[in-house]
Amino acid sequence: MLKDRLRGKRIRFTDAERALLARKAKAVGRKALIELDTIVSPDTLMRWHRRLVAQKWDYSHRRGPGRPGIMQEISQLIVRMAVDNPGWGYTRIQGALTNLNHKVGRGTIANVLKANGVEPAPELGKHIRWSTFLKAYWKVFAASDFFSGEVWTSRGLVTYYVLFVMSIADGVVHVAGITN
Repeated sequence: MLKDRLRGKRIRFTDAERALLARKAKAVGRKALIELDTIVSPDTLMRWHRRLVAQKWDYSHRRGPGRPGIMQEISQLIVRMAVDNPGWGYTRIQGALTNLNHKVGRGTIANVLKANGVEPAPELGKHIRWSTFLKAYWKVFAASDFFSGEVWTSRGLVTYYVLFVMSIADGVVHVAGITN
């Protein structure tokens, strides 16, 4: 009777109604649906069910408008590093950020600098002289080495190894460790 009354008219279902009908249709089975007189064809009901199952696994409800942007603090840090160290290139800035536990790609660094109007570092084909390099980094240079010494103990003659680090700028020696 319902089909006769609706002849020629199209019924619009909501997504919730389609999901309900698809679940019920799957429970009944395709063979039984063919024998029944349904408002919607069995093929349509099965298609709705396949789409319902596919939606469960596509995670489209989790998707945002795109890849998340870089944090403002990291972006400001990239610009500050580039301005404070004009000789640093993208890779050097990337390494410095990695040391600070920030994983940022070279392309991202290039995009941030371009967006902030900071020019990239000059060509690194120009070699810096050793004297300039040494003057620039003299205060942070350190040398390390070890030596061994034989010591008489209650167990007899034992070799001890001493690891030490020396600050080049001020000549201070620090013993890093001793082991036998």
